[in-house]
Amino acid sequence: MADHGTFDTFEDFVAAHGESLLRLAFVLTGDAHRAEDLAQTALADAFRHWRKVRAARSPLAYVRRMLLNTHLSWWRRRSAYERPAEAVDVVDRGDHEEAVATRDQLRRLLGRLAPRARTVLVLRYYADLDDAAIAEAMGVTASAVRATASRALATLRASTAELEESR
Repeated sequence: MADHGTFDTFEDFVAAHGESLLRLAFVLTGDAHRAEDLAQTALADAFRHWRKVRAARSPLAYVRRMLLNTHLSWWRRRSAYERPAEAVDVVDRGDHEEAVATRDQLRRLLGRLAPRARTVLVLRYYADLDDAAIAEAMGVTASAVRATASRALATLRASTAELEESR
């Protein structure tokens, strides 16, 4: 089914888009269990409000926004009492292990970004959404998306440069 198509039932929607929502949740949270909780919470909300979701121009965009709002709400709540541990140095042990370590380091760097910045980068580079779609999903303007992405990428570049210098 197409993104803009109509879904007769909630089950049809979940069958068509459940996995992609779970993958998006995983990229946002970085943890499989939290991703499952996040996707389940968003889908439960979508089920409760299925008439509104089904009537939306794009049900997938509507549920994606529900997922993002839930993620940001959880992040704000969690940041009030949890403090992340310091990053662990990764030892170079070959090509495969180096690739895994690089991905892990990138995940850690993304985790240091503010929730909105990380969300913008995930939607842009993982979900492959354009600025207008990201702006609609997050409830901000397209120029705010571009500015946030620019600042987030500059932060990642600076962090990456620091890592390269320390090696």
